[in-house]
Amino acid sequence: MIKTPPDGQAQRAQVVRDRSSALLPRCLLGALLLTAICLPTLYQPFLDRVYALLYTSDFYRFSGFETVLTILSYATIEPLFTYKFGHNPQLRIDVRGSTQDLHKPRPRLPKMQRPWHRFYEMFIYVAPLFCLDLIMIKKFADVPINDIRRTGNYEPVIARTGGTYILHSNSSSRHQPAGNISPSFLLPSVHNFSLSSPLQLERALPPVPPTSQRLALELMTAFFIYDFVFFATHLAFHKIGALSRLHNPHHTHAEIHPQITNRLSIAERLSLVMLANFSLNIIGSHVVTRTLFVPIFVYLLIEIHSGMDLDWGYDKILPAGCGAGARSHAHHHKTGTGAYAPFFGWWDAAYAWCVSARKQA
Repeated sequence: MIKTPPDGQAQRAQVVRDRSSALLPRCLLGALLLTAICLPTLYQPFLDRVYALLYTSDFYRFSGFETVLTILSYATIEPLFTYKFGHNPQLRIDVRGSTQDLHKPRPRLPKMQRPWHRFYEMFIYVAPLFCLDLIMIKKFADVPINDIRRTGNYEPVIARTGGTYILHSNSSSRHQPAGNISPSFLLPSVHNFSLSSPLQLERALPPVPPTSQRLALELMTAFFIYDFVFFATHLAFHKIGALSRLHNPHHTHAEIHPQITNRLSIAERLSLVMLANFSLNIIGSHVVTRTLFVPIFVYLLIEIHSGMDLDWGYDKILPAGCGAGARSHAHHHKTGTGAYAPFFGWWDAAYAWCVSARKQA
């Protein structure tokens, strides 16, 4: 039979049982984070060897690597969630249908597409991202400026005087106004297109590998920032008329299920990517941090849209009250209110407090 939402004392007992079931992954994740931050030398030999391979890999240097990684992550994780959703009716949070259907051992599934019927959806997602990958220069922390300029088809800098770059030339040195490539990670720079370099195909990498301490702290900080900027953006998508019309299709479904994750307009998809990039760039994250961020990010997005109350849901693994989780997001999709933040609960709690205080004022 399908779970019915418990209340009162039964609800509190259910929370205790849920969190007890996640004790093992909570301990493992806590131990990993603690040792990564406090004992970075423990992981450094492994990170050095792995990064030496990545640094010399043409595929890892490809400008579209992160887009490919996103596609592979989604194509791997989402079908697993979809399969679990279809074969475990007892986990489903928001079963809908007739009263007779609701009491069936295996209620009718919502309308979903098979993977091979979703190539158009994949194309719509990939096309704008690959266009940006092939146009914009990739700029990462700790990368020498000349390496960035080289991949963008610009001449290397010999020196900088006043407001000009002194650029290298085969014949002689010449002055060119500054500003071709901003050193800021937040300001975009366009590839210098030519017949010899018609597209941005390579990204320059930092020569030094990261420490485990840096990776752990940057990942936690990036997700913290992303959760806030997405909360603000998502709230705007619900409260501003023109934006809400773009966002409405994401909510036009019966029961929430894993495939809803990617039911987004192009504007919404690009906003997800740009907000994630902002969250990583503003802290000057290492390129390996970005590589780890992508599959974790995709996994969490799919989990909150999974429509399943999982024993090892991330909201049960995190300290009580920190994670929003699939149940909160399912309620958001059903009512269109609350749970505007994707992963954590504190921004929505603060927003609810502000709304309440304003009403009482």
